[in-house]
Amino acid sequence: MKSRLNRQSGFTLLETLLALMIFASGLLLVNSSWSGSFLRLNKTKFNVEMAALLQRKIVEIENEWKGKPLESIPDEKEDDFGADYKNYKWRMESKQLEVPDLSSIMQANDQNGTPESVIAMMKQFTDQLGKAIREVKITVIFTGGKKPVSFASTLYFIDYDKGLTAPGADGAAPKTPGSPTPTPTPEPKPGS
Repeated sequence: MKSRLNRQSGFTLLETLLALMIFASGLLLVNSSWSGSFLRLNKTKFNVEMAALLQRKIVEIENEWKGKPLESIPDEKEDDFGADYKNYKWRMESKQLEVPDLSSIMQANDQNGTPESVIAMMKQFTDQLGKAIREVKITVIFTGGKKPVSFASTLYFIDYDKGLTAPGADGAAPKTPGSPTPTPTPEPKPGS
């Protein structure tokens, strides 16, 4: 009986160290998983906040300039979002829409001899289209980090009241570069 009592019950040092290593590995895995999720959650929150501020500013600018002449929209404007969003600011840049000159493409691919009147009409159409559309770029900028982060969106304001007139649309013959201006022939008077 004495031999049984001298035996001590419990864990050896090796067993304790092994259990501690397994426990520490588990804690490390859980910690890295939580920190990765936390970082993704913060990034998602930041992206949603930036998108919401951009959407808010788009609606404000649309309401401010809707129905007004395109010429009244300033070329540049910027401000911040107030004390609630002290690390955020916005910038608006506007310019006349740059429509590519399609007449030069027509002339470059001119194998069948495109009439000068069609080329002149395309040139006038692209000029008038550019004057009837204003491109407005809105950018929201976060300045609270190591480097600024920005989200941007572009709006197009269209003045539908600016008519697109085509050469010859008023009944007159189209005027092409280098051709004389047609003179109207007088109508015969009744009884003559």
